[in-house]
Amino acid sequence: MSADNRSKMDCEMEVVKEWVNTIQLIIYIPTFIVGLFLNGIALFIFIFKMRTESTIYMTNLAIMDIFLLIPLPFRMYAAKNEWILSKSACSAFEALYFVGVYGSILTITFISIDRYISIKHPFKAKILRSPRNVYIACFGIWIMVLVGVLPVFTFHKNTNTTEKFRCFHNFSDDSWQPKVVIPLVVFGFLIPVSILLFCSIQIINALKKLQSNDKTSLRIVYANLFVFLISFTPSHLGIFLQFLVRNKILIDCSTKMGISFYVQISMCLSNITCCLDAICYYFVASEFRSRGIPRRLSSRNPTTSVTEI
Repeated sequence: MSADNRSKMDCEMEVVKEWVNTIQLIIYIPTFIVGLFLNGIALFIFIFKMRTESTIYMTNLAIMDIFLLIPLPFRMYAAKNEWILSKSACSAFEALYFVGVYGSILTITFISIDRYISIKHPFKAKILRSPRNVYIACFGIWIMVLVGVLPVFTFHKNTNTTEKFRCFHNFSDDSWQPKVVIPLVVFGFLIPVSILLFCSIQIINALKKLQSNDKTSLRIVYANLFVFLISFTPSHLGIFLQFLVRNKILIDCSTKMGISFYVQISMCLSNITCCLDAICYYFVASEFRSRGIPRRLSSRNPTTSVTEI
């Protein structure tokens, strides 16, 4: 037996797997139930009750959240049991999950851009902000995400056939190459979070000057920024650390075990964004209704429609 194989056996991390499996059940079950319920109601409200530029984005975000939630029961099953479906079915569920994650990230980013334009460039907003343009933006998000997840269908190629196949795990070494991970982290997180930070800071500064008594709008911006950073920063840090492990930059067994535990838990916690997003939906919808802003007014005069940002 080679030294590399012995090292691999020493770091099977069965204890880590047991802890992670237990924590996953504790987090995933309520996340799945509450997330589906809240996002389902949000979809009904935004599709049938309210139709504005902002709510079109939120409808898209709710759909992405549901896409993220659908694979969770299969993740829970795969964590405890041997995968009985085909590898292709596994890849399809994995792709669905990544569509939900990165579709949510891009949608939140576009929402922040839309808000930024509304507040900082109200005259340009009269031209740029329309339901048609938002639908085009959402279509572009779907195209980017669907193309971006295509490599997921290669993640289980060239894996060790002697080991028990575990869906949502056992990705091949090819899937952890720099050409895969670096674009994922840069285009899937670093660029969106940079845009979100810039737009949020600009919006907050503008609202403090123009709407000094409007605490609710400020809280919404703060909440969106907080939820995004808390949900997606730890998981992408974990992806980068796991990239270092898989490329043998970090080789210490205890370090690898710690990173494995961190990655799995951070990915679990990132799914809670489905529930937190839904809470923000109702916060915005309640504010919209309490202000009683007519749809015509929000279209004609974006400077007066702070709730539309």
